[in-house]
Amino acid sequence: MSPFSETSIVWKNGRLIPWKDATIHLASHVVHYGSSIFEGLRAYDTPKGTAIFRLQDHTRRLYNSCKIYRMEIPFSQDQLNQGVLDCVRANKLKACYVRPVVYRGYGTLGVNPLSNPVDCAVLVWEWGKYLGPEAMEAGVDVRVSSWQRMAPNTFPALAKAGANYMNSQLIKMEALLDGYEEGIALNIRGHISEGSGENLFLVKDGVVLTPPLSSSVLPGITRDSVMTLFRDMGVRVVEETIPREMLYIADEVFFTGSAAEVTPIRSVDRITIGGGKRGPLTEKVQTAFFDVVEGKAPDARGWLTFV
Repeated sequence: MSPFSETSIVWKNGRLIPWKDATIHLASHVVHYGSSIFEGLRAYDTPKGTAIFRLQDHTRRLYNSCKIYRMEIPFSQDQLNQGVLDCVRANKLKACYVRPVVYRGYGTLGVNPLSNPVDCAVLVWEWGKYLGPEAMEAGVDVRVSSWQRMAPNTFPALAKAGANYMNSQLIKMEALLDGYEEGIALNIRGHISEGSGENLFLVKDGVVLTPPLSSSVLPGITRDSVMTLFRDMGVRVVEETIPREMLYIADEVFFTGSAAEVTPIRSVDRITIGGGKRGPLTEKVQTAFFDVVEGKAPDARGWLTFV
């Protein structure tokens, strides 16, 4: 994983401020109760300049997540989108990772969050390949986690909330300490859900399978992009409940996500998947994805917002 790299400017509550001044009080509600909603998206260096991938879709998901948690963002979606563009521009980065975050700030402490202010910020930084540059071709080794994804009607899986990622941390730490790059979580029924921070796809006999949203899956923007690209190629994509053992007998398995992009999986629980490296359909959709985000192919769907 690439090291974290500080930048110079943060957008916070409508203003561009120095990175070092982007602080919160220790008594902020978010510190004690995890009351934050966030997004993760990337800006890419293209021949036409820096472009942010599916900015409007990420912002829409952010607002939907906040709606679920009754957090009213004090800025319109257009204003927040402009804040993202201003922050990327101010830091003079050609390519970067973008982190909008909405959180309950300094007001009162207690489980009831409603009297606390809702603050907004945007961070950007340079971030390389999430699971390592070599993983994009060679793939990664993963394990099925002993930790399950949250059950329905406990934590809302459709919301990209900071508190949900305590579950992700348990999955990730367990995998790393056991010698794997990543973990795959099952849902409470024992069916495949997702990685600690990635959606999951399998290929079997030329058909692409992915768990449905009802399997405690985040509605990933990259997930949706990959499904769209496959369908453009004439490849059948099916959202269905997937048993754990399908991981072991699949022809190909890969992760998707704003951080992970399209990352092949070469083994699960020390069982080699396919040829033990990136498979042909994974490579095909990976190439199509990067061709779009890097401006090498026409942006037919308007997925790129130029800075």
